[in-house]
Amino acid sequence: MSTFMEDSLFKDNPLLLPVNEQKTVYDGFISVQDKDLRIRIILPPDLQLKKAKLHCGWELRHLLRGYEAIVKQRLQQSADLSGFILELKTVLEVGLKSRPECCSIPPPQYYAQIISEMETLGWDKMVHIDMEFQTLKLKAEDSSGRQHMLTVRLKAKHPAEAPECSADLPVPLSVTWTPQSTLEQLYSQFLLVLEYLTEFWDVLDEIDEKTWILEPENPSRSDTMRRIAIGNNLSIKVEVDPRHPKMLPECCLLGAEHGGNPDSSVLHNLRDVLEIEFPSPATHEKSGFSVECGICYSYRLESAIPDQVCNDPRCGQPFHQACLYEWLRALPTCRQSFSIIFGECPYCSKVTRLHLNTYSQCISAPACCTQQSLS
Repeated sequence: MSTFMEDSLFKDNPLLLPVNEQKTVYDGFISVQDKDLRIRIILPPDLQLKKAKLHCGWELRHLLRGYEAIVKQRLQQSADLSGFILELKTVLEVGLKSRPECCSIPPPQYYAQIISEMETLGWDKMVHIDMEFQTLKLKAEDSSGRQHMLTVRLKAKHPAEAPECSADLPVPLSVTWTPQSTLEQLYSQFLLVLEYLTEFWDVLDEIDEKTWILEPENPSRSDTMRRIAIGNNLSIKVEVDPRHPKMLPECCLLGAEHGGNPDSSVLHNLRDVLEIEFPSPATHEKSGFSVECGICYSYRLESAIPDQVCNDPRCGQPFHQACLYEWLRALPTCRQSFSIIFGECPYCSKVTRLHLNTYSQCISAPACCTQQSLS
């Protein structure tokens, strides 16, 4: 390499220096958009770029993702090292403009923050963390000993920005987060959700253990449906409600025949299959089956009927979704974990809960139900 080329290389890249007398190895940094990116270049004895090897730091490797073929082409065609570095910088400039997310590499304080939070939470709860310290997988166990996994995708401005969370659950997973929140608090919220769903999983585990399940073949923790074999060419599909897992589930008989007599009426076959006698207008008053809401003391609220009940089976008082939401929201002890709101039943004062997604008009969490759920 000529002295002129060496001077040009050093002038444009003062942090990239040769490390041996033969000048076959260059180590240091190249600067692009105020970023110093680590690189090591190893040249063959004849200094031919075509046979050069590049060793990139993790940040440079991240920025060049998708541009590997272009870089290799530039390496083959560039006349000298100075020209190649210039073209490499051009590629990086283009990459940064077309992939603005690459500009948000977290600062050093970010990594210190994550390490500090994991030390508080406990490294034994971590199953995986990626090279960028931005995707974490945390394990948890519910009160019945089932193992669960929480995937947390952190933002570059953590904790100022809320992370994205996902888990194998039968209900949507939303996060209550403030700029003061931590991974330990997030994990505590997840444990509350697992506890809320424990009864639901207990019910399904009992079904899986004591019946032949036709579908799904390999059920996940988010599955709420089971198709159960009950005879030759006959099965029943049940849909268990995660909010009220011990209530009678939605059922649908499937098969060429449903165990009934094709010459009999539908009502007669239902009586035979279910082995019950239906109450009729001749023997019962309809008011006996229309239990009023325990808050507004009416049966119908516009078109809605009471379809929420107190979670304590000794109470079981029914409520309209809207009434229960407004009641829980007004309680000073109201607390929220993800999209589940907790509070005391107006009848028995035991803790009851409402899933916010079941009430479409109540998507946003009330002001009383924020971080106090973490205390």
